[in-house]
Amino acid sequence: MINLKKERIKLEVNNVRKIREGLLMSKAELARRAGVSVLTIDRVEKGMACRMDTKRKIILSLGLQLSDRDKVFQKED
Repeated sequence: MINLKKERIKLEVNNVRKIREGLLMSKAELARRAGVSVLTIDRVEKGMACRMDTKRKIILSLGLQLSDRDKVFQKED
């Protein structure tokens, strides 16, 4: 019998999907502009953690300034 341990994955609240859809942009288009995979965009939109560089690329690809980061990604406590 295989014993599988469930690991808790910390989800990060963000507005990537809301902003992307507001711009009428597909996941594929955002991924292309940001230079990341569609899978990465999908994971970020679901709240999975990503690297700071990926967040920076997404923010800029949404046409925002880095100073707008709190509008896209919630501040970490």
